[in-house]
Amino acid sequence: MKKNVRIGIFTDTYPPYINGVSTSVYMLKKALEKKGHQVFVVTINNENLHYKFDEDGTVIRIPGLPIGIYDYRVSNIYPIKAMNIIRKWKLDVIHSHTEFSVGTFARIISRQFNIPLVHTYHTMYEDYTHYITKGYFDKSSKKIVEYLTLFYCDKTANELIVPTKKTYDLFKQKYEVDRNIYIIPTGIEIERFYVENVSQSGVDELKKRISLQDDSFNILFVGRIAKEKNIEFLIHAQKNIVSLSKDINLIIIGDGPDLDEYKRLVNKMKIDDNVFFVGKVPWEEIPLYYRLADVFATASKTETQGLTVIEAMAASVAPICIDDESFKNTVIDGLNGRIFNTQEEYENIIEELYHDREKLRQLQHQARNNAEVHSSKYYAESVLDVYKHAIANKENDNYGVFGKLVDKFKNREENDETDSRKSKDIS
Repeated sequence: MKKNVRIGIFTDTYPPYINGVSTSVYMLKKALEKKGHQVFVVTINNENLHYKFDEDGTVIRIPGLPIGIYDYRVSNIYPIKAMNIIRKWKLDVIHSHTEFSVGTFARIISRQFNIPLVHTYHTMYEDYTHYITKGYFDKSSKKIVEYLTLFYCDKTANELIVPTKKTYDLFKQKYEVDRNIYIIPTGIEIERFYVENVSQSGVDELKKRISLQDDSFNILFVGRIAKEKNIEFLIHAQKNIVSLSKDINLIIIGDGPDLDEYKRLVNKMKIDDNVFFVGKVPWEEIPLYYRLADVFATASKTETQGLTVIEAMAASVAPICIDDESFKNTVIDGLNGRIFNTQEEYENIIEELYHDREKLRQLQHQARNNAEVHSSKYYAESVLDVYKHAIANKENDNYGVFGKLVDKFKNREENDETDSRKSKDIS
C-alpha cells in the first residue's frame, strides 16, 4: 500500500447530525488525516434537497429525502453530480458505513471505477424492523433484512469489518457467512472526555442549569430515547432506588420517539425530582455531562458495541451494563465496571457503589485506564491494515445482479454524455 492513501468514506450520517455511527466516522476521518492520508466523505444533506460542500471540499452532502424514522434521510442511489466529483478524487479505497442509500451508491462507485470496497456493519437491523412493520409481518420482515444484509455485506464488499464478536457471531453462526471478517472495535477521540480536558466552570454552570445538588449521586444514560434502548428498565429501577436515598438521580440525555411517553411514566411514578430529561445535547457539550455522572447505566441489548460506554469510561465514569455480548470486550465486571442481569441486581449495584465510594473510585480509575485501547489512533491503524488487504486484492468479485445493475447505470450515463455532445455539435 502506498504511503499516502486516498480514502472515500460513504455514510448516511455525519456531524452535525450525531449518533454512534456519525461520531465514529468523524473520528476515523480525523485519525487517518493525522497519519497523512487524504480522506473524502460522501454523506446526506439533512437540511434540504441541495448539494453542499464543506471542510475544504472534502465532504460532499447529497440531497436526501426524510423517511419518517428519527431524522434519517435516504438519497438517490446514483446522483450524477456527485459521481462526476468523486471521479476526480481518484480514490484508492472506499469505506462504506451503511447498507442502504449512500451505501448502495458506494457499491456502484466501487464497481464502476474498479475501486476496492471495505464495509463496516454497524447496526443490528433485526432489532429495528418494528419501526417499519409496526408489529405486523415481523418474521417476514426480518427475513428480508437478513437477505439484504447478506447481499450488501457478503456479495459486494471486498472486506468486511464488524465492531464486536456479537456481530461476528451473527454473520458466522446465524447467517453462516463463509468469508474473512475483521473484528475491529470502533474508536473514539477519548482525549476529549478526559477529566483534565473538561472545563470545571462549564460543569458547575451545567449543575445550576439542571438544578443538581453538588453532593448528589448521579446515574447517566446517553442515547436515543426509544424502546430498543430499554430505558424503561432504568426508570422502573429508579423508583426503588429513590426510596434508598433522595439524592440519587437518573439523568437521561438524548431525543427520540418515546421521550414523551417516558416523561409521563416518570410523572406517574412521582419521581420527577430524581429523573432529569435533558433532551438533545450539542456534540461539543457531551463531555460536560459525563463529568456530572458517578456511574453510566445501560440496559440496552440492541447495541453492536456501545460507544457511549467507552465515552463514559474515558471520562472516568464507571459503566453499569446489562449482561450482553456487546459489552463483553469492554466492561470487566468488578474491574472497570459492573454487569447485571436483573433489575434487582442493578439496584443492588447502585446501592453498593452509593455507600462504598472507595470501590466506586477504583472502578472509575480502571475504566479510564482501559479506555485507552479504544482510541481513534488504534482504530485507524487497524482499519488501515484492512485497506491494505483490500487494495492488494483489488480484483473485483463477480457481482452478479448487482454488477448488471451498475452496468445499466453506467451505460445510461455514457448515453447521456453522448447525447449532450451531439446537442453541442448541432448547436
